[in-house]
Amino acid sequence: MPAVEPGKEPATDLAPDYSSEGATATGWSAAVGGMTEADIFWLTTVRPDGRPHVTPLLAVWADDALHFCTGPGERKAKNLAANAHCVLTTSTAGGNDLHAGLDVVVEGEAVQLQDEAALRRLAELYVEKYGSDWHFDVRDGAFHGQGGRALVFRVEPVTAFGFGRGETYSQTRWRFDGGT
Repeated sequence: MPAVEPGKEPATDLAPDYSSEGATATGWSAAVGGMTEADIFWLTTVRPDGRPHVTPLLAVWADDALHFCTGPGERKAKNLAANAHCVLTTSTAGGNDLHAGLDVVVEGEAVQLQDEAALRRLAELYVEKYGSDWHFDVRDGAFHGQGGRALVFRVEPVTAFGFGRGETYSQTRWRFDGGT
């Protein structure tokens, strides 16, 4: 499967003021590879009173978007019901190592998925990536697992950032369909 659907390649810019001399922009395919391999993501949503809410979760990359699930009564689901704008963040190899890795930040809007064929495919991807402990049955437009019913959300990037660390440091911005 290609990293980016033909015609969906983002506009890519290096921020030279925040990058080492000689740094080059990171390709979107490297960011997609990092998101595909990353285990933990951090989801930032906005509470009804405007305060941020950040929580770790699992996510899978498929069909040019990140996908995650959460119980309908959880704070993040309540926040997304009121304001679908969110940010997902992860790190690739090196994690919190100052001298290695790539941090990826994806800004977008969380859209709840209810199509059962799409949900079944995502459920398979969860098991493929995270193992059989993360098996979900699909029914009534949601995942169902050990923790009960889980809503599934899709976040297609509008704007994304990559922060490369290593011999050179780089800050890359990817914009999709008019993102800023």
